[in-house]
Amino acid sequence: MNIWDSFIQTVTGILSESGFAQFFVGDGYKNLIMIAVACGLLVLAIKFEFEPLLLLPIAFGMLLANLPGAGLYHPEYFDTSNLEFWTADGHLMVGQVLKEGGLLDILYLGVKLGIYPPLIFLGIGCMTDFSPLISNPKSLLLGAAAQLGIFIAFVGALFIGFDSNVASSIGIIGGADGPTAIFVTSKLAPKYLGPIAVAAYSYMALIPVIQPPIMKLLTTEKERKVRMETLRTVSKTEKIIFPIAVTIIVSLLLPSAAVLVGMLMLGNLMKESGVVDRICKTAQNELMNIITIFLGITVGATTNGASFLNLETLGIVGMGLAAFAFGTAGGILLGKLMYLLTGGKVNPLIGSAGVSAVPMAARVSQKVGQQYDPGNFLLMHAMGPNVAGVIGSAVAAGVLINLFG
Repeated sequence: MNIWDSFIQTVTGILSESGFAQFFVGDGYKNLIMIAVACGLLVLAIKFEFEPLLLLPIAFGMLLANLPGAGLYHPEYFDTSNLEFWTADGHLMVGQVLKEGGLLDILYLGVKLGIYPPLIFLGIGCMTDFSPLISNPKSLLLGAAAQLGIFIAFVGALFIGFDSNVASSIGIIGGADGPTAIFVTSKLAPKYLGPIAVAAYSYMALIPVIQPPIMKLLTTEKERKVRMETLRTVSKTEKIIFPIAVTIIVSLLLPSAAVLVGMLMLGNLMKESGVVDRICKTAQNELMNIITIFLGITVGATTNGASFLNLETLGIVGMGLAAFAFGTAGGILLGKLMYLLTGGKVNPLIGSAGVSAVPMAARVSQKVGQQYDPGNFLLMHAMGPNVAGVIGSAVAAGVLINLFG
């Protein structure tokens, strides 16, 4: 064999073993499609700034997971039928994952073991002001009404053939709360974590696009122009008592929601007490940023082409959109009822903020209201239902886990 033939043989061997060749073997083409999807999401995150703090790491995790041969994430390790990594009674052998797994396998343990979402809630609590809710307790009802989408989507998912665990995970998308969706799905339907997380965060990013048409469809111009009375000032004592009281009441009613609500309220108590500023700043900045990176990249890694590109995924994405739309509609419709019962003192637009996406949903209420009355300021009124939605989605998660976990 001459030098030229040897060179050709070497190059051919390298190419045949490379990731490029694997794109054209079996389901490899699906990985290629997912890489294109990941690049599209990166464009949305970078150019259009759609929830970039989460969409960028999710998209890049998706990119890494679909590179053939990279070995960063192995979904088979987390398949309960794999007895090399799971005990006969259904417990993950963490030590085996640490020994055999790649980087993303190890980071994914934080999702699988339910560590990341509660820590995200801790950071959210440190950044959340519950004053608008305390000042106007009626807005708690708007936050509750906006969870309607969760239960309508749950019933719809059951109707089209999903089992109760998967239907619960699909429904929770309607709460517009990514960490809660991940927490519920990791407990009830881990196989579907990728599509559910991507759907949840995509719809959260698209709130300014999805909500306004629904808001305008369900309200009249007169209702959109309603100016609400200024909220009363909330005392520091009330702000301190609130997280303690909510933790006790919710945890006693729904113990399965205690981990999410408890961490949310711990963060808020750290903020409002004013005596632990240093760790409060750490929770809302350094810790929150680190967990966001880990959570985003590992969630993206679960979107392997072979398991992601199928009709079930399309069904999940479609039902997730329905959940979100019905959640928005539920809040607005209760807002209209309050408008009637109070003689026109409640602007129904604030009901759309009852979904859990803080503070984006409240800003959308403000923006739509000012389109019809530039001097109308609904932001603080909308923040009441908005923060109530955070509590509401955690409670809904607790209900679903309690019923089907």
